Amino acid sequence: MIKKFILNLNRWRDYLELTKPRINFLVLVTTGVGFLLGSHPPFIFQRFIHTLLGTALTVAGSGVLNQWLERDLDAKMKRTAQRPLPAGRLHPRQALIFGIILSGIGLFYLAFMINFLTSFLGFIAGSTYLFMYTPLKTRTSLNTIVGAIPGAIPPMMGWSAATSQVNFEAWVLFSILFFWQLPHFLSLASLYKDDYAEAGFQMLPSLDLNGGMTIRQIILYTSALMAVSLLPTLKGMTGSVYFFGALFLGLGFLGMGLRCAFLFSKKDKIREAYKGLFHASIIYLPVMLILMVVDKI
Repeated sequence: MIKKFILNLNRWRDYLELTKPRINFLVLVTTGVGFLLGSHPPFIFQRFIHTLLGTALTVAGSGVLNQWLERDLDAKMKRTAQRPLPAGRLHPRQALIFGIILSGIGLFYLAFMINFLTSFLGFIAGSTYLFMYTPLKTRTSLNTIVGAIPGAIPPMMGWSAATSQVNFEAWVLFSILFFWQLPHFLSLASLYKDDYAEAGFQMLPSLDLNGGMTIRQIILYTSALMAVSLLPTLKGMTGSVYFFGALFLGLGFLGMGLRCAFLFSKKDKIREAYKGLFHASIIYLPVMLILMVVDKI
């Protein structure tokens, strides 16, 4: 009986892993921030919870379906070979059914408990992620740009849930998440470029032999991020605390990108530079989001 319990527990852990909980958590944070920024007194806590729950189900379903689509490619990469599907711990049909059910429930939940607009945004995010970004990963290095689109939609969903509209402010939030993801993913892809190449993923760092194009794009996107990150204050969404915090963080993030440019010809140091940029991206986003919420409150 104990053995059966452990087997069932491991099975549920595998199902949970399919939903990509770490990514789901980040999505919920950005969705929640979008909702908080769009809210006006009185704050409707119940609506906030419904938004997060519907979004969590939708994103979890997309994560499961993504792993179902990429199960053969994941088996070729050391970083992903032990996921439930390539490792054989779950049957592909189980994952497919699980993903469809989660996505369907999530979208219907958002439509009936929040509004059709938020559900539609969730549908666009999931569809772009599964039917554009996922297949493009083995066809073109532009997949990173396409993949940044669904990743930038969640704060718009939070905003639309609070305001029932998608206006310029919602696109500002979209732009911040969009431009943040690009140096974040390019630095990650640079660290695992050999792994991606072996699996057949067409990531820019794997194709860019001398690294020059990757560096130029990192500088371009970190510069664009610094510019758009100041717009929330200019549009009255946040105050001066956020503005100067965003300026400081943006300059620091750009500086980490420039560090990669200075060191990219030094093969013994460039990996550490990319790792530093990746870690900086992980610090940058949550601090920015905290500043937004604190300044809004």
